[in-house]
Amino acid sequence: MALTPEGKVKAKVRRMLDAKGVYYFLPATGGYGRSGVPDIVGCYAGKFFGIECKAGKNWTTPLQDIELHKIILAGGIALCINETNISDMEFIWT
Repeated sequence: MALTPEGKVKAKVRRMLDAKGVYYFLPATGGYGRSGVPDIVGCYAGKFFGIECKAGKNWTTPLQDIELHKIILAGGIALCINETNISDMEFIWT
């Protein structure tokens, strides 16, 4: 099955996290989880992070913005990653 453009971004992010040995998971939503939670959540070297993956010119929804902001307020790292800013992943391990 071919990946969507967003799926390709998620796959690249996951490969980068795997290469660094980062603990992460993809929260389940679909009625059982919390809406707006980032696509990927994890912890590396004591730093909690949430990553929302987007493709092209897509950006976060207002609900996703709220959840990312809550992560920042709690002292975590919140990122919205697409094809053009994948290098921002460095914030997790630096």
